[in-house]
Amino acid sequence: MSHDADALLRLAERAGLQAQWRDAWGRPQALTEDALHAVLAALDLPCDTPGACESSLARLAADDAAHPLPPLLTADQGQPVAVPWPHTLAQRPYRLELEDGRVIEGIARRNADGLMEIPPVADWGYHRLLLGDVATTLAVAPPRCYGVADALAANPGAVQAIKPWGLSVQLYSLRRDAPTGLGDLTTLALTCEAAAREGADAVAINPLHAGFAGLPARYSPYAPSSRIFHNALYADPAAVFGQDAVDQGIAALNIGHRLAAAEARDEIDWPTLSVARHALLRWLWDRHDTLLGADAQQAFAAFRARGGSGLLAHACFEAIQASLLAQASNDDQRQAASDWRQWPVTLRSPGSPAVAAFETQYPQEIGYHAFLQWLAAHGLETAQQRARAAGMAVGLIADLAVGTDPGGSHAWMRQTEILNGFHAGAPPDVYNPLGQDWGVAVFSPRGLRRNGYAAFIEMLRANLAHAGGLRIDHVLGLARMWLVPAGAPATAGAYLTYPLDDLLRLVAIESWRQRAIIIGENLGTVPETLNTALAARGVMGIDVLWFERQPADEDGEDTETPAPFLPPGQWPAQAVATTTTHDLPTIVGWWAGNDIAWRARLHQLGEGETEAGLMAMRAAERTALWQAMCAGGVVNDVDVVDGAYGAYGAYGAYGAYGAYGAEPDAASAPVEAVLRWLTRARTPLRLVPVEDLLGAAEQPNLPGTVSGHPNWQRRLDADVRELFDHAEVRVRVAAVRGDG
Repeated sequence: MSHDADALLRLAERAGLQAQWRDAWGRPQALTEDALHAVLAALDLPCDTPGACESSLARLAADDAAHPLPPLLTADQGQPVAVPWPHTLAQRPYRLELEDGRVIEGIARRNADGLMEIPPVADWGYHRLLLGDVATTLAVAPPRCYGVADALAANPGAVQAIKPWGLSVQLYSLRRDAPTGLGDLTTLALTCEAAAREGADAVAINPLHAGFAGLPARYSPYAPSSRIFHNALYADPAAVFGQDAVDQGIAALNIGHRLAAAEARDEIDWPTLSVARHALLRWLWDRHDTLLGADAQQAFAAFRARGGSGLLAHACFEAIQASLLAQASNDDQRQAASDWRQWPVTLRSPGSPAVAAFETQYPQEIGYHAFLQWLAAHGLETAQQRARAAGMAVGLIADLAVGTDPGGSHAWMRQTEILNGFHAGAPPDVYNPLGQDWGVAVFSPRGLRRNGYAAFIEMLRANLAHAGGLRIDHVLGLARMWLVPAGAPATAGAYLTYPLDDLLRLVAIESWRQRAIIIGENLGTVPETLNTALAARGVMGIDVLWFERQPADEDGEDTETPAPFLPPGQWPAQAVATTTTHDLPTIVGWWAGNDIAWRARLHQLGEGETEAGLMAMRAAERTALWQAMCAGGVVNDVDVVDGAYGAYGAYGAYGAYGAYGAEPDAASAPVEAVLRWLTRARTPLRLVPVEDLLGAAEQPNLPGTVSGHPNWQRRLDADVRELFDHAEVRVRVAAVRGDG
């Protein structure tokens, strides 16, 4: 290794970059020098020469040395606490002020690793530690997260299935008998109550993070403006104002026909719908002093007070952006208004005098955006309350997106803790051979440590406030994140290491504070030790049917024969089991190869792939799954209920190919058998997408596309209040519950 390369690698390691890793196929990979240069430069670490590398290393070391103790340390309940301490003293007095007011004092002594050590702390939580005359927060974590068994034990009166299960939904896709244009939070409450009557203990939802009120074309739930506030389009104003007031607003604005047309659509026209719903919400806000009762007005005032500076900053962001967009007279000005990094310099910091002056000058505009957050929070809180009242042990499982739009509210508010100049993504893998650039910004590990993980804790609390569980999208990001420099292809990224132990301890604390289960979406190129670390902390992974296969032959030469499907009894137990995810095909779609047809149509096939070849492989995979299910007995175990399968006759889909045995063709997916297969998993919870209960062929999202496929737009036909009245759905629910 040359001197130049050696200096570059030392800087990369010190900055947390992983110069080597294994890809999705288990093959070793290494970053090129060009990639290292590009990523380090984007991290503001000059590295063009060995001298520049040494200067950057010195700057990193000096930055760490400037802080005797970090603002927050994490530790494990009942374990000795190691405290980094730069001085050479062999011991030092300490004082620990616990959350409940008790005080523990003693002597910290240096251990064999050169760290100061204090005795184990028996109480988990956030405590204040004083070591000599330096103070820090000591976050002591319980051994594991709150779990499904804890939730079931805390709700012994709930009507529970033999195998605990839940429904997963894209909220916008749901319908009720109202011209809403999308599934709103009242629809969510009704869905929870209907599912609870069937013994479901949870309803998992898509992210409801705040979008951009002034930029309705940016509607992806996984590229939000902020992960600590909500998308007000989901709010049902009638839940607060009453239906009469809402009807008055619709009539006054003459938008009834627009809302009715939106409701009739199979796919949501987000920009058009957003304009109509915001017009109604603004009409109600302008009259809230007279339309809202005293109790509601007091509740809103209390909400604003609790929201503090964070809520104020988000409302200011939305109001400033709306003002700049209104002033824009051409595309260039509109583009500048769309990204705070291109705003006038005086408005680029939430703490600037110009922002304070804007707040003073436009209180009604800022009040409106705070009001929207109150409506959404009220709706979520009500939905969770109704879910629990209906008998669900868990209730809502919220979804935490992996990042935020770099030009959005969250990045503006937390500039020292969010990386600029990068997009999160993924290297090439089995389903995405070209790699992925998700276009979102993520936390900076150094920024988090410098600020005592305040932004991370804030985000967890915001998303757990009205939920009984949290799915962490791309939980791999707690250990490492594939970062793509802005403007570079996804293949030119690099992995940046994150403080996994610290972050998991904080997740465990917040999980128990809110009595919420934690699910980590552990799909993709997973580090070898991550699943073990997640399981040790009680973070459940996700067992997706399509990925649960037997390991490939060691020689890896047979690429024509699909890997056999693992029996569900051999799936990882510390997980939730599911048939699919929002990014993957439904049962019917997979069986028919619908996802392959879409990828071919949109030119998404990888090098050497053809549609015909992939369809042939899918046919072989169908055979493998069918044979596995036959061998496992789930086909023969299917309960035959006369007439329950409607047009299919007594044997349902099996009628086309005989009662048992013959493999169904591509157009006859054996949905019930697949769900019975899923139910045999040893996992503490099964999540079934509503699309699979309905036998839908289309998936909500096709990764790697921003046009051509109606991502996050499709609506389902069924009214949620009648969803479980359909005979075929009842049969599938019985399969999921393990009845019979």
